[in-house]
Amino acid sequence: MTPESLDALIQRPPAQYQPRPFGAADDDQVRDECGVFGVYGHSEAAKLIYLGLYALQHRGQEGAGIVCSDEGLLTAHRGIGLVADIFKPHKLARVRGSHGIGHVRYSTFGSSNLTNVQPLVVNYARGAGGAMALCHNGNLVNATSLREDLEDQSSIFQTTTDSEVIIHLISHSVGVSFTDCVIEALRTVEGAYSVLIMNGEEIVAARDPFGFRPLWLGRLGDSYVVASETCALDIIDAEWTREIEPGEVVTISRNGIESRRPFAPVTPKQCIFEFIYVARPDSYIFGQSVDEVRKNLGRALARIAPVDADIVMAVPDSSNPAALGYAHESGIPFDMGFIRNHYVGRTFIEPEEGIRDFGVKIKLNPARTAVEGKRIVLVDDSIVRGTTARKIIKMLRRSGAAEIHFRISSPEIINSCYYGIDTPNREKLIAHNMTVHDIREYLEVDSLAYLPIHALVAATGNHPDHFCLACFNNDYPTPTPEEYAARSENRHHVDLSTEEYGAERSL
Repeated sequence: MTPESLDALIQRPPAQYQPRPFGAADDDQVRDECGVFGVYGHSEAAKLIYLGLYALQHRGQEGAGIVCSDEGLLTAHRGIGLVADIFKPHKLARVRGSHGIGHVRYSTFGSSNLTNVQPLVVNYARGAGGAMALCHNGNLVNATSLREDLEDQSSIFQTTTDSEVIIHLISHSVGVSFTDCVIEALRTVEGAYSVLIMNGEEIVAARDPFGFRPLWLGRLGDSYVVASETCALDIIDAEWTREIEPGEVVTISRNGIESRRPFAPVTPKQCIFEFIYVARPDSYIFGQSVDEVRKNLGRALARIAPVDADIVMAVPDSSNPAALGYAHESGIPFDMGFIRNHYVGRTFIEPEEGIRDFGVKIKLNPARTAVEGKRIVLVDDSIVRGTTARKIIKMLRRSGAAEIHFRISSPEIINSCYYGIDTPNREKLIAHNMTVHDIREYLEVDSLAYLPIHALVAATGNHPDHFCLACFNNDYPTPTPEEYAARSENRHHVDLSTEEYGAERSL
């Protein structure tokens, strides 16, 4: 890719797969999480990172940032909003250097404000010392208890994100090298992390031992690239090298690539929702094509829950491949029954008198001629609270649908995720509170069927034990944040009751 072509893309961002818009008050969908992208050894690192983040925009739309190293000096630009709005050419030009990292954010931990936008950048003195930047995809289940311990040791936090805990742990490390300090810090945290951490000279990419979140290594000529998904490598014409393995720590420097596996091996527990909804369909993750897996989900649904109908429709866009798979397997024609508005912003101005189902209508509208008088198989990837699904179904009824048979390409979501997918508290999940029969009546559909867990896992083509399915079966790979909080409270209770503490207080 030439500098001229890079400039052309910066000035006129390429058309991309559109993420689901968010911000409506009635939005009850599973939220995306975050995406990371890094480049080492390229004269236009900042522009490449910008394009990589643009391709990863579906993983987070709240904020974005880029940090680069210019002969050891870290320069950065971060902002609230979408990538194309934050990184205007004159602002991107200020971020200089041949290696750097970038991040798109949807907050699963901490509030949504500029302070929490990543990469986080700090100066520190202990351990390897110097300037450091970090970006993180995932969620740490013991972040709160670690933060309390660090604050007891006089650490001062600048953000409310769990990611900052890793920075403080690195700064407390006494490791000789920067990678040693990173590894020492990561041995302390629990949960999901695909992280990029850099100083003035090198980038460290690491994936937690369970491998919850994807992370890819690529090459662009003599340069190295790291990305959450392969679609971000594609946009800059980078070659896919391999996925960074669960529990692997990769250091990229002027000496090339160094790979270490410093953690005790465990059975991988990759997030199944990456296949269901999060990842872009043109990406490969966990060794499989996302698009093909989603079509397999639809095919399995058609075999398990067949119905006599006229058309198959998707709730766009992430459900399109599953709906196509259902149509191919069943022989029922697929039709674009919904027209999607791809120009929806983050907030809406509604007339004072209000419009029925406004939040859904501004995003989707039925094509009346496609649905009127038809028996419809409506395919979606998940039901969270059910309020949006109910409104969508009412829209189809008002457009004249004769029958609506709802098919969901995942099992019932009964538990919250603690590893980077922002699901509501379990009490707000419709399947936590209702049976499938009750949900069908609430949604007012003619039939309702979910994809069973065994069929979901089989459709991925991966080892059945290598997925985290906690949101479906309550089997969490790690202790939950509540369990860590209880441990911390018990530990502090014991500390406060010791004779040593009493003696210290008397002084």
